[in-house]
Amino acid sequence: MAKIFIFREGQTLDNKDNTFSGWRNVDLSPQGIEEAKQIGLKLKDEKVTIAYQSDLIRSKNMLKLVLNGYHANVEVITDPRIKERDYGNLTGKNKDEVKRQFPDKFPLWHRSYEEGPPGGESIRTVEERILDFLNDVIPTWKPEDIIFISGHGNSIRPMRRYFEHISVSQMCSYEYTPAEIFTYEA
Repeated sequence: MAKIFIFREGQTLDNKDNTFSGWRNVDLSPQGIEEAKQIGLKLKDEKVTIAYQSDLIRSKNMLKLVLNGYHANVEVITDPRIKERDYGNLTGKNKDEVKRQFPDKFPLWHRSYEEGPPGGESIRTVEERILDFLNDVIPTWKPEDIIFISGHGNSIRPMRRYFEHISVSQMCSYEYTPAEIFTYEA
């Protein structure tokens, strides 16, 4: 079976400022760069054969730092289906401000499976993208493959649901720390 390592990007400048990033192309913070380097150290002995990143700069820079110096000649595939959830009209806004302005709607916009923020995606929509990605790529993996996936908090949720067979409510409730690693076999 192929071995899969999924990791969330390290802290971003938006994470630091408690801002909804979504599809905004924000980069890693200095702390996020260090977190990426730590994941690189943890995974340095894995013989990665394929690595996936989203089309967002934070995912690309995260993967670059994880691979840096340890993994040469790895096939890197950019796939926009694994990018972060689109927060629509909330993108670039401070989460605390949104919570104060819309106390009844904030929990739904932030973690509801069915309801997305205005102009954005629900977690269900993100899950559909992720399942499309997984259904396409898993059949191409060989048993000896070691896979790295540089994901985002909301793209990792449905990946965890897929591999761990968890419920929708569990998937939506998880909070992630930047640079967390999840390991699976497929």
